[in-house]
Amino acid sequence: MPLAISLHLLAAVIWVGGMFFAWMILRRVAGELLEPPLRLTLWYHVFQRFFPWVWASVIVLLATGLWMLFGTFGGMAGAGVHVHLMLVTGLAMMAIFLHIWFAPLVRLGRAVAGEDWPAGGKQLARIRRLIGINLILGLATVVIASGGRYL
Repeated sequence: MPLAISLHLLAAVIWVGGMFFAWMILRRVAGELLEPPLRLTLWYHVFQRFFPWVWASVIVLLATGLWMLFGTFGGMAGAGVHVHLMLVTGLAMMAIFLHIWFAPLVRLGRAVAGEDWPAGGKQLARIRRLIGINLILGLATVVIASGGRYL
């Protein structure tokens, strides 16, 4: 259990912390300082470096979450409501990330490569909204996880 929970928390911190930094800090600075061609290129390359960490986090979160669910709680029936909520929010976040990875990120890459800045701007706006939703879900999950059985 100590290994599973430690890995689980590290993966969550990497993912949620990265989204918080991107949404609250980098987004505002890039919007204030960079023109669309450079801003879109920057974001595409940031995602190319950050998203492999998200993939690793997703794998670790799923593996350790299921390990704890079945190893510690004996399955869903033995888990508290907070564990059920964490599972639902985590799966929703993963689905949103998969959508970002396979749809708007691919289109953003094409737009940047083709220097189609208006199309790239539309894709970045979609990604930004979806990351915003995931950030809210991630922060809620942190509250659920930390407050857990006390809520």
